[in-house]
Amino acid sequence: MTHIGGPTVLIEVAGWRILTDPTFDPPGRRYAFGWGTSSRKKTGPSLQPEEVGPVDVVLLSHEHHADNLDDRGRELLAQVPLVVTTRAGAERLGRAADGTRGLRPWDRTTLDAPARQPISVTATPCRHGPPLSRPIAGPVIGFALQWEGQEHGVLWITGDTVLFHGVREVPRRMTVDTVVLHLGAVRFPITGPLHYSLTADEAVELCTLVQPRTIIPVHYEGWSHFAQGREAVETAFAASPDHLGERLHWLPLRAVDKL
Repeated sequence: MTHIGGPTVLIEVAGWRILTDPTFDPPGRRYAFGWGTSSRKKTGPSLQPEEVGPVDVVLLSHEHHADNLDDRGRELLAQVPLVVTTRAGAERLGRAADGTRGLRPWDRTTLDAPARQPISVTATPCRHGPPLSRPIAGPVIGFALQWEGQEHGVLWITGDTVLFHGVREVPRRMTVDTVVLHLGAVRFPITGPLHYSLTADEAVELCTLVQPRTIIPVHYEGWSHFAQGREAVETAFAASPDHLGERLHWLPLRAVDKL
């Protein structure tokens, strides 16, 4: 895995090059998220699109927030053979029908290509905010990846979500070996203490249920709407009675542009 910044990770496995939530815009701009909310991008990507190389598949948790798909990320989509995203997102992207697959939670699709090992992708539930926020925050999904030869369990990318019954269902349905956690405890001044992504404490509670061998934090830095960064995550995990802090693995970021 290569962490490019925010939620953007390049996963190279079983002959595939899979990119999550492409964000490649430079820092400095403020983006509107709707209903009076906005955020300023503070950190640029560690790699430019041309440095990433060819991408076989984009796993796009949602396309309606710029911290998960920005302008340069949208340009990249035109060069990618397949995008897997939400049903609503697939319709809005307007790509060719065979180049986009829209999934609802617990739908499954298979990545299949000549001379490559098939990968099963299951859409996992997300709720991108407090109760009753879905009509405002919009649909989001995570992704659970399985392929032949996995030794200990699936690779799960949570997507932008808070802790709710939908994500608690994931460890009941599957064994997770590695979890890529979207964190940051997103908050906006207009909605006060309400948060729209996992807090550090919620992440600890979720990982206590999941019991993954490896925990990879992403999407906790680089934007003004993040209320918690690496220090808060490390503190919360260090206090876990299950010693979950020993399972944290911070993917290195190369030098990036910062404001």
